[in-house]
Amino acid sequence: MEKGATNIIKIGIVGPESTGKSSLAKALAARYDEPWVPEIARSYVANLNRKYTLNDIVIIAKLQLQQEQALIAKAKKYLFCDTTLLVNKIWASFVFNEVPMAIQKLYHANDYHLHLLCDIDLPWEFDPLREHPNDRKELLALYEHDLKKTKANYYMISGVEQERVQSAVEVIKKCFD
Repeated sequence: MEKGATNIIKIGIVGPESTGKSSLAKALAARYDEPWVPEIARSYVANLNRKYTLNDIVIIAKLQLQQEQALIAKAKKYLFCDTTLLVNKIWASFVFNEVPMAIQKLYHANDYHLHLLCDIDLPWEFDPLREHPNDRKELLALYEHDLKKTKANYYMISGVEQERVQSAVEVIKKCFD
């Protein structure tokens, strides 16, 4: 895969809720002294005064991409993305049984040089924005199925705390050093 005009390697961190995506993105960004793109959905949904809709997921997807574009200019080699539009795609499909055409047009697995798929080996932690504590195995299978189907470059990341970070670092070294 080409790195694109900026030569920045985009690494998407994906997986079901409560699998340590944000923690991993922050840790990798700190380790490599690079920027990371936070998950836009959390702040967006937290600020709604109503139940989110399918259209909200489309808006979130567009905002996520805008944030990636804004932060890529600050990267030297890597941009770590805490979620990608794959998360929006699976979220829409799982909750609404539909993936809006806008998300289908915007999401391209190969826009990311590497996907780190976070395993469900971490305990689920309650958060008012999390909805599916009993569906993580099914959701993980959906992520893996999509990554395989699109022939995306991905690795499953397992382990707790530093073990998880070290696993991701080893994959990054293997792929890009």
